[in-house]
Amino acid sequence: MKKSVIIGLVVLAFLLASGGSMFAQGKGVLNFGLSGNPDTLDPHKTSGTLTFQVLKSFYDTLVEPDVTGKIVPALAESWTVSPDGLTWTFKLRQNVVFHNGQPFTSKDVKATLDRIRDDATASPKKSEFAAIKEIRTPDAQTVVMILGAPYAPLLASLASGWGAILPSSLIESGHNFASEPVGTGPFKFEKWTRDNKISMVRNDKYWIKDVPKLARVEFQIIPERAVQVQGLMSGAIDAVEFVDPEDLPILRQSPKVSIKKELTSLIMVMAMNCSREPLNDLRVRQAVNYAVDKQLVLDVAYGGGKVGSTFLDTGNAYYTDFSNLYPYDPNKARQLLKEAGVGSKEFTIYVPQNYPLHVKAAELIQQMLEKVGMNVKLQLVDWSTWLSSVYSGGNYDFTVIGHTGKLDPDGTLAGYGTGKYVKWINATVAAKIKEASTISDFAARKKLYTDALEIMAKEVPFVYIGTSYRYVATRSNVVDFRMTPNLDTFDFRWTELK
Repeated sequence: MKKSVIIGLVVLAFLLASGGSMFAQGKGVLNFGLSGNPDTLDPHKTSGTLTFQVLKSFYDTLVEPDVTGKIVPALAESWTVSPDGLTWTFKLRQNVVFHNGQPFTSKDVKATLDRIRDDATASPKKSEFAAIKEIRTPDAQTVVMILGAPYAPLLASLASGWGAILPSSLIESGHNFASEPVGTGPFKFEKWTRDNKISMVRNDKYWIKDVPKLARVEFQIIPERAVQVQGLMSGAIDAVEFVDPEDLPILRQSPKVSIKKELTSLIMVMAMNCSREPLNDLRVRQAVNYAVDKQLVLDVAYGGGKVGSTFLDTGNAYYTDFSNLYPYDPNKARQLLKEAGVGSKEFTIYVPQNYPLHVKAAELIQQMLEKVGMNVKLQLVDWSTWLSSVYSGGNYDFTVIGHTGKLDPDGTLAGYGTGKYVKWINATVAAKIKEASTISDFAARKKLYTDALEIMAKEVPFVYIGTSYRYVATRSNVVDFRMTPNLDTFDFRWTELK
């Protein structure tokens, strides 16, 4: 038995021995099965979806998406934008306090945004706030942002996890937010024991009346999906983000487990490092795309979904279908590989081991590529290594992953064409994506994005697999567990245990 499975079973046994079963009986403590450790607890120093899923409970943003994905007031009660798109004025909510007792004011907003934009912070989301040239605070409840040029995605950036507002006093003192988050969120951070648990307790002074409804949330860090399933069945775990489709039959047998199926905003892909030979040859990337049966990968690995053809989720308003470009055609793949002279060159698919659905997808793709004559091996890595070495460092040939949707297409597309991540350079695409960010008119923006996405669809720096379904599993007494639209973060504010 794998060491990680043994550790997971020990965690499960501990939960049961310490009263884990009572957690599923309305005592106000929810145990959530988390697939891995966050890379940090500092919202301004991460790009990790799993990290933002945890941080959602500790921090608030000026604005936020509602259950439909529409951006609505949060720490800001209202906002206005000048006709030229250069002046954004936010009126802040009163009587909000941080977890350390500091009142929330415009000073905190300015200090937060200055921190994100500061080179020393090294925020991976810095570029999303680069349009802000000046921040004014005429009074404690008003923030005025002056932009150097119109930037339509700004509101979406402010509504996303990386727009989390921090207390100015702790920013000034150099507080270590990476290990001790302090925000205005619905839950206060208590403790993080790596590879074991993240504990948080209800914020009794939260600005929304009568929420959160839970007394505590415990993130049980259990990478092994089998152990999560066992926990759900026993009652030691109350909820998990998603379940492997092959585990659905056993879970559906239990009247104490509820399963909800929904189409995600994820963009499932196999990224290709276009700076490495022979993947810098378009023919090779085309061959890889022809070799992969995308619907089969979605059905077997992810429990179904809609095949995609470019780097946006299929439900996105800006999505355009280009699936006719590279249908499943192994013979065409073999022909192109022969023309490109690939021969016995060895390729490696890197995949994060804490996501078994991606591992399964990678295994399927490995088999498909081998059938057309490619020499492909699989390399499992931990999540922190994937983020630092693969995503940020570019140390890979192929990698299979799901990219979280964003509230604005610029959040997904910005930087592509300039060498970001897949090391693919295309000045035309980069220019169109940048121009689209300056325009608020939907039709004009969509035209620019469609032009850029068509080039990306043709030059295939990715294998665009598609958008998957997600099966969220909870104990049947868990009420109103929500996932934030497009961002796929956990919102426990409204959750109850009946």
